[in-house]
Amino acid sequence: MPVLKPALLSSPSPSSNSVIIDLMCRLFGFRSVIQSQVHSSLVDAENALGIQSNDHPDGWGVAYYVQNSPHVVKSAKAAIGDAIFKKVSGIVSSETVLAHIRKTTIGNNNILNTHPFQYGSWVFAHNGNITDYKDKRDSILAEVSPKFRRFILGDTDSELIFYFLLSYLEDEHDLNAHDIDTQKFAKTLREAINKLISIAGEPAKKDNSGADATYYTFIITNGKIMIAFQGSKNLHYSTYKNRCQERDICPSFSPECEAPTQTGVINHLIFSSEPLVGENIWHPLKLGEMVVCDPHMHFKILTN
Repeated sequence: MPVLKPALLSSPSPSSNSVIIDLMCRLFGFRSVIQSQVHSSLVDAENALGIQSNDHPDGWGVAYYVQNSPHVVKSAKAAIGDAIFKKVSGIVSSETVLAHIRKTTIGNNNILNTHPFQYGSWVFAHNGNITDYKDKRDSILAEVSPKFRRFILGDTDSELIFYFLLSYLEDEHDLNAHDIDTQKFAKTLREAINKLISIAGEPAKKDNSGADATYYTFIITNGKIMIAFQGSKNLHYSTYKNRCQERDICPSFSPECEAPTQTGVINHLIFSSEPLVGENIWHPLKLGEMVVCDPHMHFKILTN
């Protein structure tokens, strides 16, 4: 199977009249029917994660899957000046990639607090913040299964959210199964999010509501299933391009590569906190929306 490079993926610069100060992190997620390189999205594109780390300098992480097993590489350094980030970004070729650059809000700047977080085949990255986290931490932790508590190594709200969600999901699903019912899994995940909100508070009504607001935006995957949730911090997705550069050589090329899917099946899915420049057509997720992609690349947007 050939290794293909997606078209360059970064948003136009904001106008000089609208300066936005964003104190949170940046997410990037990728699923494809073929192994693809993501170097452009992480390093080369105008608004690649590496470039964005100038403003989000408190660590980076890249998770990619090889034969259904996640490989996670992380650092507490800024991605822009880290030779390891550039090296990893250059060699990663996978059907599933999850990447994150961090700007500290809760937790020290160290590798234990760097995303993505991993448990078994599951990896998770979060862009957000829980208001008054110190006052709410014990209530959230009380809902985490004792099985998972010993794996909480850092002191971020993000890592705790990950194990909170896993605890809720494991009550209904075998997290090690290869045939998880994705729609039922997404339904349970929604219930877990609602439970978290009941404990930790409602998400902000819009992005950039301040560092003391609550945001829950995240991406979770086991390499086959990928689910993204828009919990106030902006998140965009793309499933097709204006024109695919590999349309004449890609064995998996289909009409869904250059137009919205008519069948519910897609060939690639990209998530990014900001739209990335290139041929990809980007759509913003609305607050509360969840994008679900199953192992067979069935794509669906779920609302509350």
